[in-house]
Amino acid sequence: MNNPEAARMAQVWQDAQFALLALQLDPQGLGGIWLRAGHGPVREAWLKSLQATQPRLLKVPTQVDDERLLGGLDLAQTLQRGRLVQQPGLLAQANGGALLLPMAERLPTQTIAHIAQAHDRGLMHSQGGHAAQPARFAIVALDESDADEAGLAARLTDRLGLWLDVRGNCLADTHNLLDPLSALELSEARTLLLHIVPTEQQVLAMCQTAVALGVDSLRAPLMALRLAAVRAALEGRAALEEDDLGTGARMVLGPRATRMPAIAPPPQAADANDAAPATPPDAEKPQAPETDTSAPPPESQCAPENGTEQAAQPEPPLPQDPQDSDQQSPDTSQHPDPQAPDPDLLLAAAMASLPPHLLDRLLLGQGTSKTAQGLGHSGMATRSKLRGRPLSPRPGQPGCGARLHLLATLRAAAPKQRLRHRPQGTGAGAAAGTGARRVSLRAEDFHVQRFAQHSPSCLIFALDASGSAAMQRLAEAKGAVELLLQDSYARRDSVCVIAFRAASAQVLLAPTRSLVRAKRALAGLPGGGGTPLASGMQAAMVQARALQRAGSTPMLVMLSDGRANVSAAGVGGRVQAQADALAWAGQWRSSGFAALWIDTAAQPEPQAQSLARQMGAHYFPMPYVQAQRMASVVQDLAAQVRKP
Repeated sequence: MNNPEAARMAQVWQDAQFALLALQLDPQGLGGIWLRAGHGPVREAWLKSLQATQPRLLKVPTQVDDERLLGGLDLAQTLQRGRLVQQPGLLAQANGGALLLPMAERLPTQTIAHIAQAHDRGLMHSQGGHAAQPARFAIVALDESDADEAGLAARLTDRLGLWLDVRGNCLADTHNLLDPLSALELSEARTLLLHIVPTEQQVLAMCQTAVALGVDSLRAPLMALRLAAVRAALEGRAALEEDDLGTGARMVLGPRATRMPAIAPPPQAADANDAAPATPPDAEKPQAPETDTSAPPPESQCAPENGTEQAAQPEPPLPQDPQDSDQQSPDTSQHPDPQAPDPDLLLAAAMASLPPHLLDRLLLGQGTSKTAQGLGHSGMATRSKLRGRPLSPRPGQPGCGARLHLLATLRAAAPKQRLRHRPQGTGAGAAAGTGARRVSLRAEDFHVQRFAQHSPSCLIFALDASGSAAMQRLAEAKGAVELLLQDSYARRDSVCVIAFRAASAQVLLAPTRSLVRAKRALAGLPGGGGTPLASGMQAAMVQARALQRAGSTPMLVMLSDGRANVSAAGVGGRVQAQADALAWAGQWRSSGFAALWIDTAAQPEPQAQSLARQMGAHYFPMPYVQAQRMASVVQDLAAQVRKP
């Protein structure tokens, strides 16, 4: 391992240890930790430190039912005592501690919604609708997903202030374990934390950093400031310093970045501009009040240093001209503050923790349409009555393949037993009151079992093997297919390869999970001839329909420059060929299947962009095709499709 990589891994582990101390000091303020790590000694060492800092740590099973999570009726005690007996749920029991969510990426949507609601409110209502119980807790979500899988749900990650990824760390990094805070240290730090309040300049700088990185969540800058305050309190300071803010930006805003920040132009001579006539960079036409601002301003006012700042604070002295407020920046020289942060330093600190492959993911999302964002869900998780992952039972009648859920049925019937067994005159019903009562069940009590059955997915590669595509690109496409097959075996995903050239399209590789078969089929991939793009789309549609009928979810990867010159009938002519390709692109869009268009042209091709928009596909230009990069882009698309 080279020195920069070793230093980065050491910093990651140091951040992971610091996150534990921060969560021990302020569990509710920071929300929790999202830890991306697989099974192994690194995660076990971190969990050992977590248990030392969080004595009250409750584990939530992945398939926990609502009764255990929220609390409600204790069925055994209710039936034994003949009266309602309530039991607290895990959320209420975790009050004052932390919830540990192993395999959090597999949590059902309903469970995540319950946890998020209790986390926001700090209160928990049981299913019986009784008095609310306090439920103030932190969340530690363990995400074991691979890089090409969906990962933790956004509604939960948004509430967790600290995002950690230790998947690249090794056992040698885990020796430096921090000791938890003692009771005295914890009390002193929390006392300091109550008195740490960020200044307006510090809040503004953190918000500007979040905007520059494309972080839309309002929670993120607040949590970054909170983490900065926690760091200051841990070091025994009652005021924030620049290093504290840098840590907050790096650990909270950096992993959340969704775009590369714009590179600011070199600083202009602001002092010279003070004496020269000022021209606001955002003014589209000259205005009369500008003549008043051309003179050197008094000490209480200063000209804006750049055109990107906005007047976020009112100027206390001389607010005589409201029109000038749009052209003035917050006054930073009127009250010199040694604690005022440098926005460029905060941005640089946050960029040190940018997500990997961020640029490729941004390019992948450029062509995302509203239709494409919702694609791929049709075959991924289907409701089943017989097999699959168990879901919470629902009221319903057994039969037609639906099975009775006995425990849920008894829970629904238990609160009504006293009313149903009330004596009504004389007879068998009244006489039964002296002996052991039978449970009275009615049709309204019946609950049925439900399952979620996840279907496998199939990547359909449609390769342009015409003369306009270089043989090197075809070779890289073969390498990408082999890489994807190596990674998809555990998920039982398959790959299909279609090549179109000359006057027709050919299925080179039927849907398969066999890497040996794929290598054999792709060994002699021919090239040359015309570009029958419509025929390639038609062949892909035939395969996608067949896969859907078989219970799989198809995803298309088009590898072409989009310059069609052979029609669907096999006749040359660019006009008709382009019209046929657009028609088949529209049919693909109406089918609701996910698609990715990789443009292999030397420059982004307008025809390829038009076809990608028509079929609702993600558009990704890749003039220099690389197998590893192509596989990474396809894996990102598959992860988006698998998201619930």
